[in-house]
Order: sequence, then structure tokens, then C-alpha cells
Amino acid sequence: MNGIYRVSMTAVLAVLGVQAMAQAPAATPPASKPLSTSLGMVVFPAKGQTAQKQSQDEGECYAWSKGQTGVDPMAPVAAPAQPAAQPAQTAPAADGSRLRGAARGAAAGAVIGEVASDDAGKGAAIGATAGVLAGGRQSRKNQQQAAQQATQQQQQAAQQQQAASQQQMDLFKKGFAACLEPKGYTVK
Repeated sequence: MNGIYRVSMTAVLAVLGVQAMAQAPAATPPASKPLSTSLGMVVFPAKGQTAQKQSQDEGECYAWSKGQTGVDPMAPVAAPAQPAAQPAQTAPAADGSRLRGAARGAAAGAVIGEVASDDAGKGAAIGATAGVLAGGRQSRKNQQQAAQQATQQQQQAAQQQQAASQQQMDLFKKGFAACLEPKGYTVK
């Protein structure tokens, strides 16, 4: 009984010690990041303001700039819905390229077959086969061009969205700086 008691007490003390170490504050708490630094700006207290006063002024100017510009850089911007990528098609699209190719090939083959061997039907069949192959090649080429064009349009839309976001951020930063400068701060 005495042995079980010792083991139990040792286990309890070990658990309490681990919990106490986990809850103990760090030797140096990490300094909170000022709003200006989060925005990628540098604000210098030109009139000797304290860190607390600077933090308060930055908070006020953040709210003011947000109200004036309608932009909140700390709020995540909802990304526009991207159209789902079209799945790779295993069968060629029904754009009529193969059918047109077969018709052109059959017509040309019939003429050539009639002239060469007095057998327009055989020539038409050979021409139609060749035309189907050529039409399929054209169909794949058209699909590839359409896919490239869609990719370019998506890239352009993403670039335009990024440019618009940057313009909004620049507008917000101008408002933020315009509020802080009269309060005695140098903003860069």
C-alpha cells in the first residue's frame, strides 16, 4: 500500500509540475505588432509620443481611414468565384470538324477515284477517311486554342483583381497617413 501511495503521489506531482511549466508565462512576452507595421508602413512619433499614445492614435486613424475609404485591410477579401476548370474531354467535341472533313474528303476522293480508276465509290471512301482524320486534327487544334484563350482570360482577370486590391490598399494607406501626420507623426 505504501508503494502504491508513493507511485500515485509521484505521478500527481509530475502532472502538476508539467501543467505549471506549461502555464508559466514566457520570460519575455512577444511585443504586439503595431497597426502601421501590419500595414507595411513605418510611423515615427516626431513629437515624443509614447508607444501607448501611438497605438491609440493608430487605432483611431485606422478606424477613420476605414470609414472614409470603405477599405478594411485586416478583413479578408472574398475572392471572386473562379469558374471550375473544364475537365479534359476524352471524346472530341461535337463541333462538326470531323463531319465537314469527311464530306470534303469524300467529294475530293470521288473525283480523284473516278479520274484515276473509274471507281468513284472507292475514292470517296478513302477520301472520307482522310477527311475524318484531318477534321479530328482541326477539332483538337480548336479545343487547344479555346483552352489557351480561357487560361489567358483567367490570368487577366486575376491580374485585374490584384491591381484593384492594390489600389484600394494604397487609398487606405493615404487616408491612414493623412490622419496620423497632423497628430505629430512622420509616416513612410
